[in-house]
Amino acid sequence: MDTPSAHVLVVGGGIIGLTVAWDVLQRHPEHRVTLLEKEAEVATHQTGRNSGVIHSGLYYAPGSLKAETCRHGKSLLEAFCSTHSVSMDRCGKVVVATDPSELPRLASLEERAAANGVFARRIDADELKELEPHAAGIAALHVPETGIVDYVGVCNTLVRLIEDSGRGTVRRGVEVIALDATTEAAVTARLKDGSTVQGTAAVNCAGLHCDRVAKRSGASPSARIVPFRGEYFRLTKDAEHLVKHLIYPVPDPRFPFLGVHFTRMVDGGIECGPNAVFALAREGYTWGSLSPTDLASALSWPGTWRLFAKHWKTGLGETWRSVSRAAFVKALGRLVPEIKKEHLIRIPAGVRAQALTRGGALLDDFALEPQGPVVHVLNAPSPAATASFAIAERIVEQLPATAR
Repeated sequence: MDTPSAHVLVVGGGIIGLTVAWDVLQRHPEHRVTLLEKEAEVATHQTGRNSGVIHSGLYYAPGSLKAETCRHGKSLLEAFCSTHSVSMDRCGKVVVATDPSELPRLASLEERAAANGVFARRIDADELKELEPHAAGIAALHVPETGIVDYVGVCNTLVRLIEDSGRGTVRRGVEVIALDATTEAAVTARLKDGSTVQGTAAVNCAGLHCDRVAKRSGASPSARIVPFRGEYFRLTKDAEHLVKHLIYPVPDPRFPFLGVHFTRMVDGGIECGPNAVFALAREGYTWGSLSPTDLASALSWPGTWRLFAKHWKTGLGETWRSVSRAAFVKALGRLVPEIKKEHLIRIPAGVRAQALTRGGALLDDFALEPQGPVVHVLNAPSPAATASFAIAERIVEQLPATAR
C-alpha cells in the first residue's frame, strides 16, 4: 500500500532545520516540505557564527545523545561535503595541558575518547613542538580526525537541493510565532504578519527562540533559553604561522564553557576565542545590542540567578576578557605565548542559545520534545552543527508515522 503524502513544516533555517527538511525529502519521495526562516538568508545566527569545527566526539559522555549523534553525524557531514564539493579539511587538533594539575583531566579525556571510538593519542612536549612549534604545553592529546568546514556553504547547498527537488520550498523573511496542532495530522503555523501556513506535521528548530515558539504552541518547556555571547578575533596575516592545526585547552568540568582556543579556518585564516558573556538580547552580538523583552525573560528566570551565583567568578573573568584585549591576549597566551595584542582583529561575535533549567543547570545534551504532530528542538548546543545530519534522523523518527 502506498504511503500517504505529508506536508512537513520546518521552522528555522539553521543547519538543524535544513538537515531535517532534507532528511524528510530523502526518505519520502511523496512528501513535501516548507521551511520557514525569519531572516532574509539562512544560517544567519548560530550556524553562520560558529567556529566551523567538525568535532570528533572527544568530549561527550559515552552513551549520551551528543556522543552518538556526533560520531554518526560527522561521517554523514563529511560524506555530504565530499559529494557536493563543500569546503572541508581534516586538519586535526591538539588538546594542550599547560600545567601539571591538568594532566589527570587530560588522562580522563583520553579515556573518554576511547569510549566514544575517537582516536586520540597522548603526546609529550617534544611531539607537541613538532606539531605546533609555537604552542606551550607539557603534554597533549593529538586528535587527527578533527576537521573544519564551511557550514554556511553546507546550508546554501542544502537550500539548493531542497528547492531543486521540486517538493521543497524555503521561504525567507517569514517569522513563525506558534505551531497549532489541530489534529494528530494537521498543524497550522501562525506567522507574525497574521497569515498562516498549513501542514500535516512540523518541527520547531527556531534556535534562539525555540522555547518561545514551543510555549506559544501549548508545550511546557522545562528550560528557558538564556543567551551567551561568544566573542572572536582573527589573527593578522603575519601571525597566522603561529598556529598549524586547532589548539584547545584541557576543559575544566567545573565550568560550563570550554575556554578560548585557536581554530584554523577553511579560508586559511586563524580564529581565536570565544569567551562567554551574558548577552543582553537573544540576538545580542555586541554590548550595545539590548532587548528589554529578552533581558526581562532571562532575569526573571530563577535559573539565571542560580547560575550567576554558582559561577560568578568565572562570569566576571569572561566579562573582563570582553572589555580588555590585554586580558583576552593573556588567556590566549597560555596556549601560544607569542600572541600579542597587535595580532588580533575583532570579527563578528556569535550567541549561544543555552537552555537553562529553573534550578540553574545548563542542559548539556540535545533535547527533543514531541507534541502531537510537532517536534520541538529545545536544546541543540555544540556539537549540533557536526551532528546535524544525525540529529535530523532522530527528529524525523519522532514525527507522526505518516511523516517519517
